[in-house]
Amino acid sequence: MKVLLINGSPHKNGCTFTALHEIEKTLISNGIETEILHIGKKEIPGCMACGSCAKTGRCFRDDIVQEVQTRMEEFSGIVIGSPVYYSAPTGQLISFLNRLFYVAGRRMAGKVGASVVSCRRGGASATFEQLNQYFTICNMPIVSSQYWNSVHGSTPEDVMKDAEGLQTMRVLGQNMAWILKCIESGKKAGIEPPIYEPIIRTNFIR
Repeated sequence: MKVLLINGSPHKNGCTFTALHEIEKTLISNGIETEILHIGKKEIPGCMACGSCAKTGRCFRDDIVQEVQTRMEEFSGIVIGSPVYYSAPTGQLISFLNRLFYVAGRRMAGKVGASVVSCRRGGASATFEQLNQYFTICNMPIVSSQYWNSVHGSTPEDVMKDAEGLQTMRVLGQNMAWILKCIESGKKAGIEPPIYEPIIRTNFIR
């Protein structure tokens, strides 16, 4: 079992990383392998709706999105982390997620998902809800915590003083480890994942 933690902040070791690292430590202590991915400061182009991925199974752009989508089978869980930019995730992260989930959406089914956000003061819940939309459209169980998954502070040092926020991250890590282990135990007991119907798409304008 391995969890990919995606750091959507342009700051590699900033507030978002501090939150993700708290989750990572808890996962590791529960025997779960982890990897933190920093998407970096380079431009990540958004989806062009070209349809190339439907033909080839991968995005035509040779960048970090293509790298990650080819590795999705390695991960049993995904945690997405972002700072709050005007009550929303970072633009780079949205471009990354739009392309990743579009090309690999069906391979996401059954993976456990969670999102965490970092803010100075407000906008956390709106950002949190937007990130969760990626999971709910892809048949992914969402992991919760004892509060909405957010930490507060302008610097990593501030976040380290947010005792409630850090505890929320640790509880999230505990819950994710528990759910992953339950799924793994279910597989060993012969419980098969759901078999989904072919997708029906309804057009409302004829």
